[in-house]
Amino acid sequence: MNMEKVLSSAISRAGEITRTGEVASYIPELAKFDGGSLAVAYCDMEGNLVSAGDMEMLFSIQSISKIISLALALETLGLECVLSKVGNMPTSDPFNSIFRLELSSSHKPLNPLINAGAIAVISMLSHETPSGRFDKVIELTGKLTGRVDIDYNRNIYLSEKKSGQRNRALAFFLSSVDVLEGDPSAVLDDYFKQCSIECTTIDLAVMGATLAAGGVNPVSGEQVLSESTCAFVRSLMMICGLYEGSGDFAIRVGFPGKSGVGGGIVGAVPDKMGIATYGPSLDQFGNSVGGTAIMEDISRQMQLRVL
Repeated sequence: MNMEKVLSSAISRAGEITRTGEVASYIPELAKFDGGSLAVAYCDMEGNLVSAGDMEMLFSIQSISKIISLALALETLGLECVLSKVGNMPTSDPFNSIFRLELSSSHKPLNPLINAGAIAVISMLSHETPSGRFDKVIELTGKLTGRVDIDYNRNIYLSEKKSGQRNRALAFFLSSVDVLEGDPSAVLDDYFKQCSIECTTIDLAVMGATLAAGGVNPVSGEQVLSESTCAFVRSLMMICGLYEGSGDFAIRVGFPGKSGVGGGIVGAVPDKMGIATYGPSLDQFGNSVGGTAIMEDISRQMQLRVL
């Protein structure tokens, strides 16, 4: 199958649907991006890369960063330790919901891919210096993508920090019930930075391929993560990766994915490929409308469903 043709045709068909969504405006810096932009990239198990559209565009990965800090916590602390602070269940609540935390007797976030869960997870990471947690997250991001010069966008970070009142409420509530470890303000600073990490669609395709390959980056050849960590992360992506739209994505696309309100979606088709899309025009749940359409199109054409 001609991958260049598959990707180009999927972008062409998805172009019109971008008009049905809106860019994220609650983070002011994200509102500046062009809602009509689209990109897609593919990386197979041999490290072959194919891309189309605005594939060189840098964008903040936002909630896609949650799978990175989660993987780091699993590798360094172990599954049982992580599950002592967060659950592994899907939710129908918005990604920044707080009321479910109060209703639960344990006050644990339902999973690590909602904001409360991701804030709890990053608080668990060991750090010998004030920037230690974030330094480890961005180092792992570089290994997952195979790009050593990965960085975060300072303007987006400051914009998130200024507009992040709901995340502050989540962090301080988690601290009050002994779920969050350390100083909430310092944890939030690391969380805002990890959400502001910038990647291209190609970077995310390599990341997806690394998760699909059981932790081996097919471009660099490095064993970045263990197979067990990748299996757990892919499972959570399958059931929780696209907020309240996770069930619809599972039905329409049929393989693990994780989205971010910056417009990115990363997919991991086990033992086959990583695939990533970019389109900052979002649906009501915060998922890229164009990216989801492209993922569905390619999954159908290439018969990529794992369900």
